Amino acid sequence: MKKTILFFISIAVMSAAYSQDIVGTWKTIDDESGKPRSIVEIYENEGKYFGKIIKLFRDPGEDPDPICEECDDHRKNQKIIGMEIISDMKFNKNNDEYHKGEIMDPENGNIYDCKLWIEDGNLKVRGYLLFFYRTQTWLPYSGE
Repeated sequence: MKKTILFFISIAVMSAAYSQDIVGTWKTIDDESGKPRSIVEIYENEGKYFGKIIKLFRDPGEDPDPICEECDDHRKNQKIIGMEIISDMKFNKNNDEYHKGEIMDPENGNIYDCKLWIEDGNLKVRGYLLFFYRTQTWLPYSGE
């Protein structure tokens, strides 16, 4: 009996460790400079996952609270801090990733299909258009 209980407990622990949740705050890193660019909060709402920018890391001389001049949708001329950039992601338990949503790049206003997954404790964020894609690694953020 004890062995059976221990077996089911170990299965539950392994399943929880494998199926990691993306909900939380993540630090985005600039691909070229390697510097932190923003903090994105990912949250769940009615079974779908969304992400909004809650903080920007700006260089001296840059606008600390910019607006999205490049956006071509409802976000045009809205403040980037507080802006939803990830939308409608759905969890696929078969491959342990979030997909079928979109991500918007506030620097150029482009919107891409998106896929998210956890790898080595970091969030992998892939934006793609047809067969072309770019994958970034976002780091867990707990405050500085």
